[in-house]
Amino acid sequence: MDVRVVPSAALRDANAVELARVWIAERGLHCSLKCGLYADQGVVMETTAWGIVLADMAGHVADALSAEGMGPRAALYDAIIGSFNVEAAMPTAQRAGDTPAGVG
Repeated sequence: MDVRVVPSAALRDANAVELARVWIAERGLHCSLKCGLYADQGVVMETTAWGIVLADMAGHVADALSAEGMGPRAALYDAIIGSFNVEAAMPTAQRAGDTPAGVG
């Protein structure tokens, strides 16, 4: 399995929390998510928090693609957001999953 490196800041911070892992396996997308982290804090709605996380991730992907010489960061970010909006409106695959025992 090809596993990503844990960021240095997460290793240094005793309060770090992993929110998501994403794999392509068995010809599909598979995720492990920590939902509900913000639900009990009353500071920000869970949906708002996840919107921020997804937008920040899109920015990181655009930065990485630009660093690989795939184009200007702004154009790449716009393309990612455009693809996100198309997929959100008309998914190319159905989502399926399960909740591990004791979760949810």
